[in-house]
Amino acid sequence: MSIDRSVALVGRPNVGKSRIFNRLVRRRVSIVHDQPGVTRDVISAEIDGYLLLDTGGLGMKEASGPGGIAAAVEVQVGVAIEASGLILFVVDGKAGLTPQDEIVADLLRRAGKPVVLLVNKIDNDREEANAHDFARLGFGDPVVFSAEHGRGEETLRELIAERLGPEPEAEAEEEVSERIRICFAGRPNVGKSSLCNALLRSERLIVSDTPGTTRDAVELDLDFRSDEGKVWPFRLHDTAGVRKATKLGSPVEYFSTLRSESAVKRADVVYLVLDAMEGVSKQDKNLAGMIMRAYRGFVILVNKWDLAVDSFEAGTLEGYETEREFRESYAASVRKELFFHPESPVLFVSALRGMEIERMLKAARRIHYLIHRKLPTGRLNRLMISLAEKRPASAKQGTRFRIYYAVQTGTNPITVRLFCNRAEKLEDPYRRYLEGGIGREFDLAGCPIKFELVGKPPRD
Repeated sequence: MSIDRSVALVGRPNVGKSRIFNRLVRRRVSIVHDQPGVTRDVISAEIDGYLLLDTGGLGMKEASGPGGIAAAVEVQVGVAIEASGLILFVVDGKAGLTPQDEIVADLLRRAGKPVVLLVNKIDNDREEANAHDFARLGFGDPVVFSAEHGRGEETLRELIAERLGPEPEAEAEEEVSERIRICFAGRPNVGKSSLCNALLRSERLIVSDTPGTTRDAVELDLDFRSDEGKVWPFRLHDTAGVRKATKLGSPVEYFSTLRSESAVKRADVVYLVLDAMEGVSKQDKNLAGMIMRAYRGFVILVNKWDLAVDSFEAGTLEGYETEREFRESYAASVRKELFFHPESPVLFVSALRGMEIERMLKAARRIHYLIHRKLPTGRLNRLMISLAEKRPASAKQGTRFRIYYAVQTGTNPITVRLFCNRAEKLEDPYRRYLEGGIGREFDLAGCPIKFELVGKPPRD
């Protein structure tokens, strides 16, 4: 669900936001108490073509005294502003206008988001006069409401539908005819061009034993016919081998490396090609890091595996009873060296013998499907709560990184916006922990997770 079709309930404590939430979703939604290291105070539900957010109590755990409550309200409003396209500003019709209501109103006016003023606890006609006092907040005519008795419910539902407009038609599944952009990247002479030729079943790319033969990034359309007779359309990028910066001996090699990086950024799925006889080098790690920073789908190809198989059959590889055992051990070693990648598939291929070519393309198709997935908001937030409970972030300068709410905002790459207390408190190991947790929960092996952090700026 996009942010444009998200509606947030905002207001000071005890104005009835959670009761309004339960009334609109037509069921009672339990709110679990806080646990150390996590704030469980934003819940959501999809209803009537939009996502309803209850921000009740957000930040209140840290609040103490009037100043603390004001700061907590500011956190709540900030999250709602960023996470929603329409805000329901809830006030208490029985208590009347309070200074905290004024604080919330001021924050909302400065944000410029669409606001519906909702005066709750108006249970009968006699109390409607109380709602007029709130008109001076400047959000138009208030909607009188009673979460207890359902008064004004239909009016509110109609107003939300009017403000959001018609629900957009569901986007179709990925067109089968759309070409998946794949790219081979790796050090010179690991067999990238040979793999391209194995796919094309022709000598359309230059192949040579001399490292660095491919000087340019080449794009070719590939229609691959699977064993089942289905046609899989790809756009194939063959890149020059990426060298160490200290070994860029000429302007040609320098610009060739730049073009390779550009090809990686344009691809949907990148194959990192390793040499089976050499393992993972420092250059391979650097290149894997570059692919990760580009947030591209990621498959690891161990090429020249025919040489490893021949060595095993010749009895020169000791300590393993079967070739499969050796392959599994090799894959574990690769994953250990490239621990920062999103648990990507490790495939053992041979350009010379055409080994596992279809499986290689099938992996790209799967990842292409996954990077366009929409993650359910409720399930995503429950996961973030669970991850924080199992392993709270370490305290940094006395403050622990905390997530208030999470929502997916994009695909390819899968982008998750995290509303948190302090963005700068998220350290790389904990970021990888969260990314890995999302990947395992939603079966996103090979798909990078991009976080957009929305936190409060540190106070002076």
